[in-house]
This record gives sequence, structure tokens and C-alpha cells, in this order.
Amino acid sequence: MAGATPSGCFIVAEKWTVRDRYGNEIYLTRERWNHILEYHPELEGHLDNVLNTLRKGRRKQEPTMPHKYRYYKRCDELLPDYNHIVVIVIFSTCRRPNGTFFRNNFVTTAWPADILGR
Repeated sequence: MAGATPSGCFIVAEKWTVRDRYGNEIYLTRERWNHILEYHPELEGHLDNVLNTLRKGRRKQEPTMPHKYRYYKRCDELLPDYNHIVVIVIFSTCRRPNGTFFRNNFVTTAWPADILGR
């Protein structure tokens, strides 16, 4: 169950948390995972690959939204239709009720992709 805090951040009960290759902690909620599977059922059974994309994949910053990053990593388990997983992450900072701040980096969506240069 999730609920908004006064600072606009969300408290999430069920989530997976990983660190990317740059040391950033990122989480994927059950709600977002269900959303991903609803629109991209090809990723059913590939939760570990999605999390591994966050851990070991490369990333590109979105030019028009500097707090948004696109992570991508090759995934041969999706062949022949796809060869990569793409994951979108929002980086933000939230304020706790006691006034301290914390990083709130979370997955918004993911999908399988066929990227040239296999």
C-alpha cells in the first residue's frame, strides 16, 4: 500500500531495490511492475533481467528532463523478437517530516526493445 507524504513523496510497501553501476539506489514498486507487465507482457518472467538492467546497464540522461534516465542492457533471453531491455528511472530528492532529505529514485516503466548493433 502506498501513500503520499506531506512532501509529495510516496511511501511504498512492496518494492525491489537495487544499486546501479554509479552507486545510486533505485526501486521498482509492485504497482509499477504490474503496469509494465500489463503493457509489455513479453517481460513476464524477466523481473531479474529488468533489475539487472538497472544494476549493470548503461544509461542516458533525457535531454529535456534532466532528472529522467533511460537504462538499457542487452538481454539475449528475449531473442529473436527483442535484444535489449529499456528501463526509465526518475531521480528525485524528498524531504522527511524531520526536515532531512533523501534520494527517491524510482522506475516508471520498462519495455523490451530491438536495438541495432546486436
